[in-house]
Amino acid sequence: MSYILSLDEGTTSARAALYNREARRIALASVPTVSHFPHPGWVEQDAAQIWASQMQAVRNTLGLAGFGPNDVRAIGITNQRETTVVWDKATGVPVAPAIVWQCRRTAARCRELVAHATKITRKSGLVVDAYFSGTKIEWILDKVDGARAKAANGDLLFGNIDTWLIWNLTGGRVHVTDPTNASRTMLFNLGAGDWDDELLALLNVPRAMLPKVVPSSAIVGYTDAAVFGAEVPIAGIAGDQQAALAGQACFAKGMSKNTYGTGCFALLHAGDKEPISENRLLATRAASVTAEAQFAVEGSIFVAGAAVQWLRDKVGLIESAPETEAIANSIPNTGGVYVVPAFVGLGAPHWDAEARAEITGLTLGSGKAEIVRATLESMAYQTRELIAAMEADSGARLAELRVDGGAAANNFLMQFQADILDRPVVRPADPETTALGAAFLAGLATGYWKSLGEVQSFWRAERTFEPAMAASTRDTLWSGWQRAVGKARTA
Repeated sequence: MSYILSLDEGTTSARAALYNREARRIALASVPTVSHFPHPGWVEQDAAQIWASQMQAVRNTLGLAGFGPNDVRAIGITNQRETTVVWDKATGVPVAPAIVWQCRRTAARCRELVAHATKITRKSGLVVDAYFSGTKIEWILDKVDGARAKAANGDLLFGNIDTWLIWNLTGGRVHVTDPTNASRTMLFNLGAGDWDDELLALLNVPRAMLPKVVPSSAIVGYTDAAVFGAEVPIAGIAGDQQAALAGQACFAKGMSKNTYGTGCFALLHAGDKEPISENRLLATRAASVTAEAQFAVEGSIFVAGAAVQWLRDKVGLIESAPETEAIANSIPNTGGVYVVPAFVGLGAPHWDAEARAEITGLTLGSGKAEIVRATLESMAYQTRELIAAMEADSGARLAELRVDGGAAANNFLMQFQADILDRPVVRPADPETTALGAAFLAGLATGYWKSLGEVQSFWRAERTFEPAMAASTRDTLWSGWQRAVGKARTA
């Protein structure tokens, strides 16, 4: 029997998961990755360490299952998006640390680009923000000695993490990305499906350093036997949020999901028509299992689970994330305390790069439990902002919200999300939807699974959280959140 292997490289860990023909996960391993913060607002990672961690996760996963590389039918790859790697084409060595999607070092450059904002949004579907890869590439080429000249000569390559992993897995033979990752660069023409010469010129990024854009579900290359242990087809690629949309079986227009990870990301499948948001959401590519382009509307929250990590690592209020559920349930409410986790600014729908985190409403009666509960609630409030914008754009009310990510395991948070959103929240039986989505894409491309209908039949719910909060309570809490956000904003 053969299996599908998913590589799931995230912001805080590199994971690998193995799936059987019933799309059941039979093994999973995770290896931590490390972020560095050399200056306020800067976030970096070591791309070589990311690669090493990902391969260790693969070895651990295969070892847990008692299998080897020859037992893998195909590989699907999903990744933290926007994180930018530039490396030497000849040596394979990065010329600078990877600039993580959260990094704000190019915020000033983005302010300079405001005059071009309408054109950038029209072409790429994105707002002008340091979140995306384009200004990160430009920064590396401008700041690293000799980099711009080498790039002009075709001696440097760019990739987000999917491209970096594939290049290494294939022994440097394959330099590709897929539309879901390309559409997060601010350099990709969303409708045309290729790099945009006008956007490249605006940011002075040479086309020669960019990867070829290939389908999300197709055999794009084979692993190098000297690297992986066997020649295995790489057949699925999708940025983590689009992979989660696929893993939640949201392949049809109008279906939505929200991922509660380091950040929070809500996506609404928009079908085969390029969407235009009137409410400062992003238009992006969804992973397609055919040659036909598919689109999505996305709302991005920069800090969600990362705020819980802050409670643990920086403030010392908790020892582990799971204990937040019991702490939150130990009190009836926050007593008017709100946490606005704008540690690296606010994402959609505010796009305020200069906003900073706030804790409001503190009294002498406020303590650990109130702050912990308010931190969890902030994820639900921010998600409501995104869903409200999506509904305003689409003119339709969402029937339910499918959820995944680490914090989706928190029953308090999921119930509060259903209450403040006033929609059912559905948690799947397999919470690793990002890895599952990449597996679906690879399995369909190689005939491991025969049809989209077969893949959709594998999805099943574990629990549905129904809204139970009184409307008056919901309205009061929501008004308090809006006031708290107003205090954190600068624009």
